[in-house]
Amino acid sequence: MQSSPAKSPASRRLKLLTYNVHSCIGTDRRLAPERIAEVIAEARPDIIGLQELDVGRKRTGGIDQAHAIAEILKMKHHFHAALDVEEERYGDAILTALPAEQVKAGPLPSVGEQRGALWIEVEVGDVRLQVLNTHLGLRRIDRMRQADALLGTEWLGDDRCTDQPVVLLGDFNSIPSSPPYKRIAGKLEDVRRSIAGTLRPSFPSRFPLLKIDHVFVSKGIKVMDAEVISTPLARLASDHLPLMATIEV
Repeated sequence: MQSSPAKSPASRRLKLLTYNVHSCIGTDRRLAPERIAEVIAEARPDIIGLQELDVGRKRTGGIDQAHAIAEILKMKHHFHAALDVEEERYGDAILTALPAEQVKAGPLPSVGEQRGALWIEVEVGDVRLQVLNTHLGLRRIDRMRQADALLGTEWLGDDRCTDQPVVLLGDFNSIPSSPPYKRIAGKLEDVRRSIAGTLRPSFPSRFPLLKIDHVFVSKGIKVMDAEVISTPLARLASDHLPLMATIEV
């Protein structure tokens, strides 16, 4: 009897989500980390990059927002504080229930508000997926320097990223016609360009006009689908809408 060909492990198809959560303060000015978690839970992503999280800040009740959201989603989280002043921290996180370890977290060149990046390695079967999350600055000069740093030897130019599949996601504050975006898109593939049709913008959430949240992938990663999540709750929970991509590694 001839055996049927082995199927690829289901775990090799992944959903990636990037979401600027605006310190969990919604467009109705209500502070509600649980709403952010609900938006994410409805999408059921495997790996989540979050930006603008408050940890221990008086303005948002001293909550560790990264931990709170991860607890609700029953995931582990890795957090990097771009801003760290007197035990008040503000930054980015990556959440996943998959086996993962942090590779690096650190600052990016900044003249204005300090920005940074976070890098973890996720086990997907026998593949080690390199996942980087970032939030680039508001000043164009900062964004160009930050994009160059991310593409340099300390981040995406590292051997681990050149030898393994890579995902770079986050809030880049850069529309597709901008130089920082073009710099990154010259090295990695924007998931928006890998699917048929046009995705809506993701910012601002109530009346989206700008495509500034992005998911980029390296060669060897197949993009199956991508969508901007625009449910009524998503339009309320933050000033950005989440962007999700389905990939096969």
